[in-house]
Amino acid sequence: MREIRLHVPQPLQSGELVELPPEVVRHVRQVLRLREGAEVVLFDGRGGEFVAHLQSAGRAGMLARVGEHRAIERESPLGITLLQGIARGERMDFVVQKATELGVQRIVPVMMARCVVQLGADRADRRREHWLAVAASACEQCGRNRLPLISEPVTLAAACDARAESLRWLLDPEADITLREALAAATVAAAPVQQITLLVGPEGGLEPQEQQLAIQAGFRALRFGPRILRTETAALATIAALQCLAGDLS
Repeated sequence: MREIRLHVPQPLQSGELVELPPEVVRHVRQVLRLREGAEVVLFDGRGGEFVAHLQSAGRAGMLARVGEHRAIERESPLGITLLQGIARGERMDFVVQKATELGVQRIVPVMMARCVVQLGADRADRRREHWLAVAASACEQCGRNRLPLISEPVTLAAACDARAESLRWLLDPEADITLREALAAATVAAAPVQQITLLVGPEGGLEPQEQQLAIQAGFRALRFGPRILRTETAALATIAALQCLAGDLS
């Protein structure tokens, strides 16, 4: 029988009776069609998961009796931060969803010159909340018990200025070194790679001055195959390759 996993954005504790948020109740009742007494798995994003049983709470509400805590983690040993040029609509949702499934630790939406979508402050807050919900749903599906961090949208300059103890790479089809070569060189030069920051442009890619800004900030341009990939394909294919070469995919 398939295990039903639900993200509850509040601290959970064994033995307590919690009221499920309205959006979770709608999903349980209208999509999953679960009834009182059904067993589910709850996770709050702080690590591990809880066995729980549903209890009715009237027409609109639903409670869950939280059971034992299971210290199960499915996080990758490779910490990947994705600096993603904001793509439009469903493309950005797709990147957030699949990057979560692939084990990315942090996603930073980056506003760039060629971004089709330009976000003001109010809209940026709403989009971030939407992306967090997309990531939570992806965690429910893939088994992760920790949500990736999703930052507020930032400019490329701010993203490049952020201090990070990691390798910094960006994709360029004309770069003189491949992803595999760069990873091999980094592994030989030091201990096994643990942190990587990957910069991916939006539709249309980075403008020359943006790429130069990133390179000056310590990013290295890498080539990833002979074909030019769409923004969502480039991000996800590279993350999958990194997880195969240095993470937990085999």
